[in-house]
Order: sequence, then structure tokens, then C-alpha cells
Amino acid sequence: MNAPRSAERYRLVVVSAGTSDPSSTRLLADRTAERAAALAAGHGHTVTVSVIDLREIAADVSTALVSQLITPKLQQAITVLREADGIIAAAPVHKAGPSGLFTSFFGVLDNDLLIAKPVVLAATAGTARHALVTDDAMRPMFAYLRTMTVPTSLFAAPEDWSDPALATRIDRAALELVLLMESGFARQIKDESWQSYQHEYGSAASTQTDIDLNTDLMRLATGGSAE
Repeated sequence: MNAPRSAERYRLVVVSAGTSDPSSTRLLADRTAERAAALAAGHGHTVTVSVIDLREIAADVSTALVSQLITPKLQQAITVLREADGIIAAAPVHKAGPSGLFTSFFGVLDNDLLIAKPVVLAATAGTARHALVTDDAMRPMFAYLRTMTVPTSLFAAPEDWSDPALATRIDRAALELVLLMESGFARQIKDESWQSYQHEYGSAASTQTDIDLNTDLMRLATGGSAE
């Protein structure tokens, strides 16, 4: 018999790179978030959902790409992701891959920001020929960011919206996400194994506080001279 679950409050973040209004990409992500919240509620948990709509911060992402300047709007999105217990990342397919806005956003994030966080990958396209984009193009990127992508990826072409199989896959991906959030794996990694990762000095997610800045190497790196 399974032990009863203690009630938790989870923060779920939807990242949508859809550019139209309404957006099929946003619709797929929202349906998945709603299902995850319902499943979590069935387990006695509460889920709060936040949305990062990338079309609203496209200029901020571009600025970060060319100047490494993090604007207040982009910093707000980064903070929301840092505090997330789970993520649904959804992109439209352009040129047989996730949109440039989607890849650029995740490209400007600190490599440490999403370590061990559970992620559902989702994509939409005008044709079923792009159905493997989530696994062939998106999954490797999130593996590089060291996230925990759920086994089931989501894809929707126009004909899929009326197919019961899409709802089945959404249910499966949402449940996988909820179970990973319940496991507390990301929190345990941060509590017990964070220092074993090679964090960048000053990174957005790093908790390093014990770096000795008074060594010969650090003095040379900052323009001084070694003694």
C-alpha cells in the first residue's frame, strides 16, 4: 500500500513561444498545465500556474543575445523559472525546428538555472511531418541544460486537435510531470548535491560564497598583478 502524500503547493511555469493570438502553441501548453493542475489536485496538492509569453519579451531576449544585458522584464522571467517546481516548454516549429525565439530565450539563460527541474516538451506545426521535433531538436537542448524532461513529449498538427490520442498524450505527460514534482528530486539535488556541479562564478543559480578572490590567479584575472 502506498504511503499517503502530504499536501504541497507547486509552482508550474508555462513558457510559450507562440506568436499569434490566439496561439495553438499556447493552447497546447495551457491544456497540459490545466491537466497537471487537476491531477495534482487529485493527489491533494495545489498548483499555481505562471505564464511566460515569449512574444511579449522578444525584444528583451534579443537585447540579451547581442549585449548580455538582462532587462527587468527578462529578469522577471528568469526569477519565475528559478522558483518553478515544473515547466511546460512549448514552441511552434519553424524551418523544421523550434522557433528562433524559443531557442534564443533558453540560450540566454544561465546553464545552472534549470538543473533537475521537470519539463514537459511540446511543439505545434502545420504538418505532421515535424512530429519528431520535440525529441530530435528540443530534448537535446534541455538535456544540455540538465533538466528532467518527462518521457512523453507533445506535438500537435492541425488534424491532431480532434484526435482523442492527443488528449491521451496530454494526460500522460501531465501525470509524469506531477509525479516528478512530487518526487522532490530537484529540491534534493539543490539541498544535497549542488556543489558537485560546475557552476559558473556569479551564475544565476549558483550558491557559491566561498571563492577566494585574493589568490594570484584571481588577481591576474581582474587585471592586477601576482605577488
